[in-house]
Amino acid sequence: MNKKLSKQKKFINDGVFFSELNELLSRELADEGYTNVEIRKAPLKTEIILKMTQTHSILGSRGRRIKEINGLIKKRFQFDEKSLEIYVEKIINKNLCAISQAESLRYKLLRGMVIRRACYSTLRSTMESGAKGCIISVSGKLRAQRAKTMKFIDGYIIHSGKPVEDYIEKATRHCFLRQGVIGIKISIMLPWDPIGIRGPKKPLPDVVTVLDNKINF
Repeated sequence: MNKKLSKQKKFINDGVFFSELNELLSRELADEGYTNVEIRKAPLKTEIILKMTQTHSILGSRGRRIKEINGLIKKRFQFDEKSLEIYVEKIINKNLCAISQAESLRYKLLRGMVIRRACYSTLRSTMESGAKGCIISVSGKLRAQRAKTMKFIDGYIIHSGKPVEDYIEKATRHCFLRQGVIGIKISIMLPWDPIGIRGPKKPLPDVVTVLDNKINF
């Protein structure tokens, strides 16, 4: 007999499930372009939508990789055989995704690229894709033995208020180099998009739009 949960406990259980699933997928699909996950629950089944920058690696080879992920999630979270479905959604503009840019910067540093050059390259590609602003923070033993933080900023970015939840994308990654661990933090401010594809539909509350004065005779 299933015990009916209160709304508060159900909210907490859903949050814990999302956090554990996101951490599991981040470890398993880090090299295959994983950025985020969306969960849709129905009475009879649960739909999990993987948001990826590249879909051929997980859908190729007759779907072998996505079947492995499906079996792993079922075993970890004890789903029934037909109660879980996994879909893959490709991100249209990966340069506006903070997780994708953080992973790209991490691979550049692992390949030995100079930190300043790698950060400016990531910053330029983000701003050229239409972002309103971007901040990249790199901390650790960058050149000398003493740890420090370098910040690279371009454009306009907000830090407080309700619009931060809609307009700001953040990501944190760690790069394990020979001299130590390098921390990477990226914040991207998305542009306003009335369609809702490249950014949020809702405009910023402090934006004033001046309409043309129409004179009717």
